Amino acid sequence: MTFLDFEQPIRELTEQIQALKDASATDVAAADGIPQLEKQLKEKKQEIYNNLSVWQRIQVSRHPDRPYTKFYIDYMCDDFVELFGDRNFKDDKAIMGGFGSIGGKTYMIIGHQKGSNTKMRQLRNFGMPHPEGYRKAMRLMKLAEKFNKPIVTLIDTPGAYPGEGAEQRGQAEAIARNLFEMTGLKVPVLCIVIGEGASGGALGIGVGDRLLMLENTWYSVISPESCSTILWRTVEHKEKAAEALKPTAQDLYKMKIIDGIVKEPIGGAHSNPEETAKTLRKTIIKNIEELESYTPQERITMRIDKYSNMGVYETV
Repeated sequence: MTFLDFEQPIRELTEQIQALKDASATDVAAADGIPQLEKQLKEKKQEIYNNLSVWQRIQVSRHPDRPYTKFYIDYMCDDFVELFGDRNFKDDKAIMGGFGSIGGKTYMIIGHQKGSNTKMRQLRNFGMPHPEGYRKAMRLMKLAEKFNKPIVTLIDTPGAYPGEGAEQRGQAEAIARNLFEMTGLKVPVLCIVIGEGASGGALGIGVGDRLLMLENTWYSVISPESCSTILWRTVEHKEKAAEALKPTAQDLYKMKIIDGIVKEPIGGAHSNPEETAKTLRKTIIKNIEELESYTPQERITMRIDKYSNMGVYETV
């Protein structure tokens, strides 16, 4: 298990518990101290995770053991058929999607996929989509609309890929097209930030009837590191930038940018991925059922109003 710098007290207690468990194989009395240490571990996790700073939440959202889209799909879906390609250039592995069955109902599930090891991260381009990734996502959304299936998007990306080839193939146009088309989709659209939600890379599959965030995630126009580099010409002020950006689920809920926060287990989603997936599954079923009570035109009108009312402005 990987521990973040602020999780060192948790690491120490975890190691003590494991040492006693190992010792109990030959010394039965060693097991007597385990319950007390486990209680201390639980209390320490609650103390730390109930008082996370903005930068610490961002670190949790990037935790290498944090579950990604493929894990949630595999755990939540009774059956899943992945679909590939944008029918124009190629298949982008940074975005995966297909029809999945949850509780007897079929959904179109689309999400960023970062990869769980070095080889897979390279294959998935670290979850940074090319324009063909967004075009694939839109192709799948239109397919879902054709068959009247609700759409669920799982957002987790450090941003759209900024390479020369991506720009040549129309990165900005592909994202802008998705924003326009998603606004008018006739089926329910539920968007959930499960990790990082950076810039247009996240927004490219992030326009929906409802936008939810897992408890320890962030969603912003720019990452704290990039913001610090632009404003102070150094990455050293990333924590200050993070506080100013107000990118956490708690901040965005207060500002009415998002519609709800999905609780994570104490210790973050990576501490108990299965429990997180169960919670996410219930959340998807509940929200889609509520959205299906409206007519397509009602949903589209509310969707447009939702995004039109965001932000603060003054007419002079």
